[in-house]
Amino acid sequence: MTASRLARLPLRVRLVAGFSATMLLVLLAAGGFVYWRVHFALDRQVNEDLTEISTRLTPLITDTGAFRTDASASDRSEIYQVLDAQGQVLTASPTAGPEPLLDTADARQALTAPVRRDIGALLPIKNHPLRAYGVPLPNTGGPAKVLVVAVRRDHRDEALLELLLQLGIAGLGALVLTSAVGYLLTRSALRPVERYRAQADQIVHGVPGVRLGISEQRDDEVTRLGRTLNTMLDALETALERERDFVRDASHELRTPLTLLTTRVQLALRRPRTVTEHEEILREVRTDLDRLTRLAEQLLRAETHGLYEDRSVDLAHVAGQAVHERNRTADGEPPRPEPRFHLQAPAPVEVAVGEVELAQVVGNLLDNALLHGQPPVHVHVDRVGAVGRLQVQDAGPGMDAQLLATATRRFSRAAESRSRPGFGLGLALVAAAVTRAGGELRLCSAGHHQSSGVPTPSTCEHGPAMTVTVLLPTTQSASGDSSRLTGSRHLHV
Repeated sequence: MTASRLARLPLRVRLVAGFSATMLLVLLAAGGFVYWRVHFALDRQVNEDLTEISTRLTPLITDTGAFRTDASASDRSEIYQVLDAQGQVLTASPTAGPEPLLDTADARQALTAPVRRDIGALLPIKNHPLRAYGVPLPNTGGPAKVLVVAVRRDHRDEALLELLLQLGIAGLGALVLTSAVGYLLTRSALRPVERYRAQADQIVHGVPGVRLGISEQRDDEVTRLGRTLNTMLDALETALERERDFVRDASHELRTPLTLLTTRVQLALRRPRTVTEHEEILREVRTDLDRLTRLAEQLLRAETHGLYEDRSVDLAHVAGQAVHERNRTADGEPPRPEPRFHLQAPAPVEVAVGEVELAQVVGNLLDNALLHGQPPVHVHVDRVGAVGRLQVQDAGPGMDAQLLATATRRFSRAAESRSRPGFGLGLALVAAAVTRAGGELRLCSAGHHQSSGVPTPSTCEHGPAMTVTVLLPTTQSASGDSSRLTGSRHLHV
């Protein structure tokens, strides 16, 4: 079988085949060793018998090849022959026959050294195989030169054949038994793999929340593989959820600049304008497009590298830009006498957040305050210790305690706001942004407080109206502490 065809066989079959082949080699090696040891022991016993007979008969042979007495020769049952120098039989026992037991070459060799020769094959045993042993006789003046004695090998050959049969039966039984046990063990070991495959097939076909069934009582390689695969599935599901979050975040973040751009175009088309006015509007449109481009790039960079890089940005300046932009847009053309947003920022406050990211945080808070609250919206920026503080307070009814606890979750919206535009992502994005920047987000309404992010020692200082407070590390404090903690707690003030 070629390697390619073998590779196409099921893993279970290949494992059992490899195990069986290895077991066959082991059994052959063990059987061969046992057969060799028994063969050696039986041969040694036969050779010892031949040596004993030759030693006993040699002194009884005369130089003519006859035994010293006729009675001693005729009464013996041993198989023997006395040969001359040419290998011809001088004297033989009745059981030896007239033909020489040794051929001419062996007989000549026996003139100087002992010679052994097997006569007859292992099979069939009925041929009465012999082992002949020729030794040189003492140097006499007569023709007798070589004594040849022989013994029957029937019992020895029968024992070896019986041993081969028993080894074959035992080896075959052991091979079948071990192969069956190997198959059962392989099937048991691979059963979790088949279960993993079936569960993975469910995952492929879109069944949500499916994980590989892992036995807590086992800690073998397959079980550890299952745990690793479950970890991988969790990571893939997390990545998929992040991708969905990215799409939702992008939709939410791009909605405001697109709305501003649409509003400017509509205002430009409302009445005839001079060339100078058109140029001014086009410059504003270009500014909006630049902001939209930066926002799209920031969202893509957030997906691949993370949103927040430590920089030095003036929180008061970013808040001022956001308030100015929304006052002009909200008031239309011409501006209203009373702006909807009021900013108090007595001094610059440098915080360790990217400019685009900070603009997203401030913009979402202002849009939420106007969409879900009531004007006027008061925006206050100052520094409290080692943190920069941004407070956004509107004149609306605020949130009840139940909604306040879930306001930073995605798509969390009050019942009365479901008919208004939006997706319920604004505060969720703000909370995630502030937390990643190492800051804290506080939501306070009618004596109820909710916090998320890294707790700060600053206390809440505001009236009972709905107030959102963002506390961000300043540039100096961020350089001294790079830790980023996440959490959620209730404040009691």
